[in-house]
Amino acid sequence: MFSGSMVAIVTPFANGSVDQQALRSLVEFHLQNGTDAIIPCGTTGESATLSHAEHDQVVELVIEAVNGRVPVIAGAGSNNTAEAIRLTRHAKEAGADGVLLITPYYNKPTQEGLFQHFSAIAGKVEIPMVLYNVPSRTGTDILPSTVARLAKIPEIVGIKEATGCMGRATELVTSCGPDFAVISGDDGTFFPMLCVGGKGVISVTANIAPDLMASLYDNFTAGNYDAARGLHHRLLKLIQTMFIETNPVPVKESLVMMGKVKLELRLPLCPLSAGSRETLRSVLKEYELIS
Repeated sequence: MFSGSMVAIVTPFANGSVDQQALRSLVEFHLQNGTDAIIPCGTTGESATLSHAEHDQVVELVIEAVNGRVPVIAGAGSNNTAEAIRLTRHAKEAGADGVLLITPYYNKPTQEGLFQHFSAIAGKVEIPMVLYNVPSRTGTDILPSTVARLAKIPEIVGIKEATGCMGRATELVTSCGPDFAVISGDDGTFFPMLCVGGKGVISVTANIAPDLMASLYDNFTAGNYDAARGLHHRLLKLIQTMFIETNPVPVKESLVMMGKVKLELRLPLCPLSAGSRETLRSVLKEYELIS
């Protein structure tokens, strides 16, 4: 259902509020450069520091700006099941094509608790759901056996898998079946994930190089494997630089240098160190993203 180069879009701010004009411009930038789906209010969208009203606003704005041209998969996860249900219900009412549901962070539920959490959301709202597994951020790892159980629920159509482990990805593809989308949540594993049967990526790097990320996917699906592999190697340095400090700080500062957003983050995130900023600027020049 969901595939290709999908962007976890940043949330631009101006004077303490969501910069609506900049966000609309970013949506158009992606639609003009081959992005296959847009994901607002993910980790890269600084969802952790959005108020509930801002979260709803960003989802609604992106859906309106996209206007049905590509799928919108709204971030709707929480470590509070009731809150995740509310966010998911809002996403459906706003017209989202699906939702992205992170594993509950901090609570550290058991595998049964994870199963019940996602089952409860699916039982309350009928919308395609993509699970999101990123243990390095949440402290919780949803295992393939649990994902396979959840994959039998019609609403649960895929997983954004961000462990970076191809053995894990292969197990998910094998155990969940061909109709279940295993999606890379780690840009450096985009190409390897496709090779083991994955369906695409939900990407940080696509914020600044949507054409290159989309081209990798398009070449792979067209059978141009050498070209796709070449793009994988070409993108490696840029991808690594997007994580020189905590995401989404480097990618947001990249967009500042590209003239697309203002430099505004919300604490506890803060701007790059001077050394990291110079490294970032050098790499962006190397990739001809800035002059």
